[in-house]
Amino acid sequence: MSRIKIFDTTLRDGEQSPGVNLNALEKLEIAKQLERFGIDRMEAGFPASSKGDFLAVKQIAETIKNTSVTGLARAIKSDIDTAWDALKGAEEPCLHIFLATSPIHMTYKLKKTPDEVMETAVNMVAYARERFPKVEWSAEDASRSDWAFLAQTIEKVIDAGASVINLPDTVGYATPAEYGEMFRYMKEHVANIDQVDLSCHCHNDLGLAVANSLAAVENGATQIEGTINGIGERAGNVALEEVAVALRIRSDFYPHTTSLNLVETKRTSDLVAKLTGMHVPRNKAVVGQNAFAHESGIHQDGVLKNKETYEIITPEMVGAKSDTLFMGKHSGRHAFKEKIKEMGYELTEEKLGEAFSSFKLLTDTKKEITDVDLFAILTDVQTESSTVDQYELEMFQVQYGTANIPTATVSLQTPEGNTIQAASTGAGSVEALYQTLDQLISEELHLQDYRLNSVGKGKDALAEARVQLAVNDKIVNGRATAQDVLQASANAFLNAVNRYLVQHQREESKVHSPV
Repeated sequence: MSRIKIFDTTLRDGEQSPGVNLNALEKLEIAKQLERFGIDRMEAGFPASSKGDFLAVKQIAETIKNTSVTGLARAIKSDIDTAWDALKGAEEPCLHIFLATSPIHMTYKLKKTPDEVMETAVNMVAYARERFPKVEWSAEDASRSDWAFLAQTIEKVIDAGASVINLPDTVGYATPAEYGEMFRYMKEHVANIDQVDLSCHCHNDLGLAVANSLAAVENGATQIEGTINGIGERAGNVALEEVAVALRIRSDFYPHTTSLNLVETKRTSDLVAKLTGMHVPRNKAVVGQNAFAHESGIHQDGVLKNKETYEIITPEMVGAKSDTLFMGKHSGRHAFKEKIKEMGYELTEEKLGEAFSSFKLLTDTKKEITDVDLFAILTDVQTESSTVDQYELEMFQVQYGTANIPTATVSLQTPEGNTIQAASTGAGSVEALYQTLDQLISEELHLQDYRLNSVGKGKDALAEARVQLAVNDKIVNGRATAQDVLQASANAFLNAVNRYLVQHQREESKVHSPV
């Protein structure tokens, strides 16, 4: 059986999902989990797009050792130079260059002739190969390109030094038959195609991303590009966990394997969902909450007699297990540390102390602590900056009754160390709380989105609040978990504001630092 390489672009294409805003620590935590998952290559970001993305890519490149790290670049020398500066510390620095080849893109976006596009592609791949040992070239909007022109360009790009050729279905327009035929055509008409990996990159605008990716594999693709949970621009990318499990379950039809450790599937999905705020639909294939649930009496009867009657994927295959009780209020620091290691987390002593303190606080009010609860604690501790000079919630109180106007009183410690207090009303408890916080914080704030979810099961489940704020016209996300809904809501609001302050302080320090 041949091996299909898995290229993950959660941290680049996935982060381009509307409303997703990951900080450097969150990106690093996802990168570590992708490494545990067994991804062959991860696209850590687009270094030339911003200082923040540059630094995140650089940190990931210098940290990840068992997975190849890639950065995206336009077919521009300055982009390639910036990407090299970010990636040169990687074990195997790789570059992903893209340039559109479809008539509509060349005419209206690039304003270049086909010959000019071909020349640019060849020159930039050759330039990149002067630095990078591995270069991937993507023909943006390949599925709507002229195949003869595309084949001619690919042959020249391979001669210039490309090691991977990617043929994206950029707008999710192709059908499986069309997309597969394009790969077959390139295999038959590009003389040097066997010198490279042939990669597919499918978007899901028509819901065909998984089918198109598998059609590409059937016709010669040796690499699949996608994201965890299928996140990405518009309707998203192909969900890597879905194609990987499809290849495993239907190995009788697809004679291919992947390097993925499928037991890490659910944990990877959960981490990406939590940090991006893009929760997985209950009925999503492979990782959805209902993926292994059976409501119909006929189905239940069949499963009880033989699981294979209605389950083609076992929960154990993808690491989906029930919330296991592991310890409670009498558990000590040593047992807590061992459990963290078992779950795959590596914490500094400082972070371990923070996590253990949060665990102990939770045991005061929640009798049974599950893996899901611990996952929420560890994720928050690992991905939150310890930068000082932020707003801190000292006290809040909300009065609510069906016959009364909801009123909130809040006491905050400011970044300067002062204590301020205010009270306000609203149509509901959360609105009153947010109106009061808005009064106390000097930044200009506009709430864009607010969501509330439960973590785990039962009446004592943790509440997870998420907000999206426009802080001084800059969109930032905030999240928090707590056993009380209002406390989670208040902390999520402040988390968003504090994230803005940390980013702003970092940008200010760069502006005023000596060159």
